[in-house]
Amino acid sequence: MTSLAFPLSGLLVGLVVGLTGVGGGSLMTPLLLAFGIHAHTAVGTDLLYAAATKSVGTIVHNASNTVDWRIVRRLAVGSVPATLITLLLLSHVGAQSPAVTHTITLVLGIALLLTAASIFGRRMLIDWVSARFGEPSDARAAWMTTLSGAILGVLVSLSSVGAGALGVTALIILYPRIRLAKIVGSDIAHAVPLTLIAGAGHWILGDVNWALLGSLLIGSIPGILIGSYLAPRLPENGLRPVLGAILLLVGGKLVF
Repeated sequence: MTSLAFPLSGLLVGLVVGLTGVGGGSLMTPLLLAFGIHAHTAVGTDLLYAAATKSVGTIVHNASNTVDWRIVRRLAVGSVPATLITLLLLSHVGAQSPAVTHTITLVLGIALLLTAASIFGRRMLIDWVSARFGEPSDARAAWMTTLSGAILGVLVSLSSVGAGALGVTALIILYPRIRLAKIVGSDIAHAVPLTLIAGAGHWILGDVNWALLGSLLIGSIPGILIGSYLAPRLPENGLRPVLGAILLLVGGKLVF
């Protein structure tokens, strides 16, 4: 592994996250596994990497007025307790046990497949939900946003995957009148407390490689600065299909 491999990986992932809100855990954790990093260390390190990277992205998105803090609060009400409960269960079972490692790998694979499905089938899913249930009222959107946050809290704590594509898809369904750039910004902002709490929990469990984290952040900070600046200024691009195909292949390999 060359000394530039991790910073370049951070740069690539940071750029994709800033542009699309997708690709933090769903790209970085599989990359770390491919580099030979143990599953629980990959998840723990990636969570703190995501917290730092998305903090920078949140500042840029907020400056561009592309964060809806009401949505962020609703998500956090569900995700923070769910994350804490999941971490307590991990500490009870033993985060580095073979059973937990197998569970993390399996959950990671399933989360990647769900993320890929949400990328490829997002428009179809949104149209189906809209035709069947209509636009949700604000009260229904509120409790469904909190429920979505709780589901994301469990997924992200176990696999570091889900806060991006799954979160964005849920928010598009629940808030169809909000433009995509603001959905992406709100999702990135919510990921900060979620990944910070989950990452701190994994740190306590001994699942963070600090030297690796520093190498990743060297590239990811400029990457997400550039991506977050460009996101509200560019139309949706061809990154999503390519990203979806990669996640489909990696997720299938982990599950099957």
